[in-house]
Amino acid sequence: MKHLQEKAALREFGDNQIIRVSTRIMVPFIQLFGLYVIAHGHVSPGGGFQGGVLLGASYILLALAFDLKTSFKNFSESMNGILGNVGALIYVGTAVLCALVGGLFLDYSALTALLPIDPIQWRYLGVFIVEVGVGLAVMSIMLSLYWDLSSGGDMDEGL
Repeated sequence: MKHLQEKAALREFGDNQIIRVSTRIMVPFIQLFGLYVIAHGHVSPGGGFQGGVLLGASYILLALAFDLKTSFKNFSESMNGILGNVGALIYVGTAVLCALVGGLFLDYSALTALLPIDPIQWRYLGVFIVEVGVGLAVMSIMLSLYWDLSSGGDMDEGL
């Protein structure tokens, strides 16, 4: 009981409108930058891992500034699981598809058998597709880890 009273007092003391308004302003820009890092990761520094971390960090920032329930309202646990699996499926599916059409694992130029465009264009597109899959998977794993660790596995109350 004492622990809950201390936690309630800390919440009242730590409730800050400046942090909440700043978070509401910053989160869309962080997410947009995360998408930019994913989209341009195959031609510039960055990629799926870095972009996924940025996307995951934006939802973690929401949970820190507000609470886990606010984070779940913006991005549910079931959606997180679905997107994590879709990201892994995109990565593995692209690799297996390359092998099935006669190339090596993740040999994107072999995909010319499906759509006859230049092999160099397929390599460009293939890396982009894989980066999107990695970004989704990393974001999902990062959020799952934070939600589990901050709530003690209960998912009803965070830090």
